[in-house]
Amino acid sequence: MLILLGTSFRLHPQAAQPVANDFSKVRFLQDEDVKCLLSAAETGDPDAGPSTFILQAPPKCVVRWHSHTAQEQLMVVRGEVLTEMEGMHPVALGPGGFASMLSRQKHQFTCGAKQECIMFVTFDRKYDIFWESPKK
Repeated sequence: MLILLGTSFRLHPQAAQPVANDFSKVRFLQDEDVKCLLSAAETGDPDAGPSTFILQAPPKCVVRWHSHTAQEQLMVVRGEVLTEMEGMHPVALGPGGFASMLSRQKHQFTCGAKQECIMFVTFDRKYDIFWESPKK
């Protein structure tokens, strides 16, 4: 995927032609699990296989500890995202920052306090999510 001047270019996995979506036309939907998070599916079918999402989060939005069967990759477009993964020190990622979470690796994200965060997230297989119990 190439991101250039607010436009995302992608080759749809089932299409023979490339597709280009202008960021201004992205239709974000309220996330069912994380009320501060908005998301939009860009490619693939998350119920059946690999997929890519654009996520939008306001300052201080937390996507609490969770994991996926799929390997997840995250790229920050706007804002600062504190990325925490089991077995690693937390890392604050700015625009262009990249993280890769292994299958079943516990992780969480927090959008920084200064501006909204925009991220691309890809999954290498069917999407699922397993929330960790809050610590007491």
